[in-house]
Amino acid sequence: MKQFLLLFAFLIGSVAFAQNTERQHRIVMQLTSGDTLVQKGLVRQLKNMKEASPSLQLEVVCHGPGMDLLMSDRSIVQAKITEFAGKGIVFLACENTLKEHGLDRTKVVAEAGYVKAGIIHIVERQEDGWSYIKAGF
Repeated sequence: MKQFLLLFAFLIGSVAFAQNTERQHRIVMQLTSGDTLVQKGLVRQLKNMKEASPSLQLEVVCHGPGMDLLMSDRSIVQAKITEFAGKGIVFLACENTLKEHGLDRTKVVAEAGYVKAGIIHIVERQEDGWSYIKAGF
């Protein structure tokens, strides 16, 4: 009977511990749209995800028309980018897009990092076990 009670207590303790541990999410998001409604929707998603899972690792990879999010002369959510970068969300600009579209690198928001090829970075993250979400409609 003692062994049964000990086993029962161990199982209850294990379940309680498992329920209290937060999963470690790693998410890479792709933004390819310059639509301002998509940018606003992305900001809401980032806020909701960070509130639901404060310790998640999150990267937003912008390329093609999605680079508008990170261009200081075009972004309508630049203050939010600064806020989210301060909370650990990583914003990445595609160097291929900058080159192909003749975008001025000095106009990319200071909070952004760079990747050579946005698509390749996303694929590498997925190969490393990150979850993938495409932002937009």
